[in-house]
Amino acid sequence: MKLKLVAFAVGAVIVVGGGYAAYDYYAGNHVAVQNVIPANASAQAAGGAVEASKLDGQWNISADSKVYFSVTTSKETVNFEGSAVKGSWVLHSSDPSKMKAEAALDLKSISSGNSQRDEHVRGEKFLNAAANPEAKFTLKSIENFPKTWKEGEKVSFDMTGTLTVNGKPKDVTFKSDAVYSQDAIRMEGSTVVTFEDFGLKNPHAVVVSTENNVTVQLRLILKK
Repeated sequence: MKLKLVAFAVGAVIVVGGGYAAYDYYAGNHVAVQNVIPANASAQAAGGAVEASKLDGQWNISADSKVYFSVTTSKETVNFEGSAVKGSWVLHSSDPSKMKAEAALDLKSISSGNSQRDEHVRGEKFLNAAANPEAKFTLKSIENFPKTWKEGEKVSFDMTGTLTVNGKPKDVTFKSDAVYSQDAIRMEGSTVVTFEDFGLKNPHAVVVSTENNVTVQLRLILKK
């Protein structure tokens, strides 16, 4: 009898453990947000002044750029990584009002490390990627843009523009940082939107509830 009880207890532990592993896979976070600006980028570590001729002109988003969006559930914050980003930024350091920028993310490229969840989020009830395959951003204005840059120094500014998802536009402001180093501009930015801003349903489930806020994070590397 004791042996049967022990065997039952062991079996229960295995079943519960397996159930939690499945739950963790389907509801948990499997993507880490990767920064493109070095942690030690600061004025103290900066090099010499960067000539305007090196900054001004058209910069193109390189293939190793990413866009992340994150949702917080009753379990934890779950990150989705978008790896197919394209676009350009026409930089005019002496007159930010002349700048132009646009970017697009192919929503088919988003991944949370769980293919079933990704298909669900890309589906008709949520992102509706089949009908609206891209999320787009078009710059309207830049505030607090620095007139001078130094090699390796992090600068900060605000980018305001129109973010379009699911065919619905929403004006947003990305709080942004950038570093010029070795002929490339590394830029990070963040803004918060809601599902309702784009006519999307909250992708909550019975066992996991999801907050309405969505954090969108840019991790861009731009080259001429």
